[in-house]
Amino acid sequence: MTATALATGSQLARVLIGGTASLLICIFLSPKFISFLRIREFGQQVRDDGPADHLLTKAGTPTMGGVIMLTALAAPFLILSQYDWNALGVLFVTIACALVGFIDDYMKLVRRRSLGLRAKTKMVALALISVGLWQLAVHKAGLSSNLNLHIAKLDDPVIIHLGILYPFVVYLCVAGTTNGVNLADGLDGLAAGCAAIVLLAFVLITSISSGDQDLALFASCLLGVSVGFLWFNAFPATIFMGDTGSFALGGAIAGLAVMTQTELLLILIGGIFVIEALSVLIQVVSFQAFRRRVFLMAPIHHHFELKGWSETKIILRFWIIASVGAAIGFVIYQHSIHK
Repeated sequence: MTATALATGSQLARVLIGGTASLLICIFLSPKFISFLRIREFGQQVRDDGPADHLLTKAGTPTMGGVIMLTALAAPFLILSQYDWNALGVLFVTIACALVGFIDDYMKLVRRRSLGLRAKTKMVALALISVGLWQLAVHKAGLSSNLNLHIAKLDDPVIIHLGILYPFVVYLCVAGTTNGVNLADGLDGLAAGCAAIVLLAFVLITSISSGDQDLALFASCLLGVSVGFLWFNAFPATIFMGDTGSFALGGAIAGLAVMTQTELLLILIGGIFVIEALSVLIQVVSFQAFRRRVFLMAPIHHHFELKGWSETKIILRFWIIASVGAAIGFVIYQHSIHK
């Protein structure tokens, strides 16, 4: 066996060990953390304008599970990482977005209401985080301010040089993905399961295609965290990730897209989150312009709830849609880099 093969095997082993360790840490620490949250009465505050049965079934369920998710992510990653700037940039945006979500969660718990940070405050915070990610990507990780269209059938890759417009693309990725994951976090296991599917695609992109093993390690650790958290978050959930978790997952996925230069493919890879965000946008625009609602309730998973679908049926079908989108995105990426 050659030295190159041994090195590759060692790197893949590190990725697998990191993901497995994160999964086990999340599974073993979560029960005690759930008990802690129950003692402190840190329970979910449900929207008054949401589905009526959520007030009975979900109100008071321990929240802020994102804290345990970050713990389970950081420990294996920091031990096994080679501290590549690409991965550190993704870690930065994950922790920064999680902090925004944590403040939002804490304000909701203190006020005993479903209202935390103002939307404008969140957007400003995400804009600052996006600038930081852009600086790390360009000046530390050495990436260009280009947008790769990933058109597979052409001999030469189609790349658009954005220059000073590139930070705006980074912002769209960060703000869009964090809000998309946050909106999906309305049913038990929906956000965590869809995020796990998206992260699996990024594990394959970073480990098999791009060969960036530190990014692969990070994606694997976060995949393990998502699956481990899903053990307790699946229907009927005993804990919710809160904005701490949903913003962390959204920031991490956006960071992975920027560092792998798959910003456009994120529309497919994270398609389920795009659908959730678009459903809210369509609903708001339609009501503001025509005083008519397109959906019974937005985001779209609530529409299907009011149509009479069971929660598990909606979750499983959304997981299927997420899988199809992630698979198509990965295949396009593979074909675009292997001409």
